[in-house]
Amino acid sequence: MAKYSTGNSSGSGGGGSCELCGKATDSLTEVSVAGARLEVCGNCASHNDAAQRTKTESTEPSEQDRKRRAAQRTAKMDDARKGDARHWEEEGTNYDDDPLPYLVSNYGDNVVEARQDAGLQREELADELGIQEKHLLAVEQNRANRAGVGGSVIEALEDRLDVTLSESA
Repeated sequence: MAKYSTGNSSGSGGGGSCELCGKATDSLTEVSVAGARLEVCGNCASHNDAAQRTKTESTEPSEQDRKRRAAQRTAKMDDARKGDARHWEEEGTNYDDDPLPYLVSNYGDNVVEARQDAGLQREELADELGIQEKHLLAVEQNRANRAGVGGSVIEALEDRLDVTLSESA
């Protein structure tokens, strides 16, 4: 009988009820679920700890993902050596096609204030600039890096609102 049995003592494969879902069946399989040995039906057999480990092991990051994270870590360490870690307060920048420049402190507050001074709603400004509203919101919330906002969005905001968001090189 399984460690946490519901009272079924028929043994593996001899019929009875699944110890996970309670379904009556003639075919039970003994599996390990969360460390407990249980007799389960075919539908519940996928909860086997060994099967879960195999699924997890097959979801390793791709080579491209590993290279991207390695490049981000390298850039972050280089910035730290130079004493300029402000740009890395949040990770996730898309460096492939439209790199995000180094941003000034509180860049989001600057955008919100300038947008409100111009009498624009967030949706209006995003439409006018041809950018996604979610990217404008990310900038306003000081999370442009994590949201993968491109440098072209920052440049467009600087030009339209006449604010400085990026540091000079």
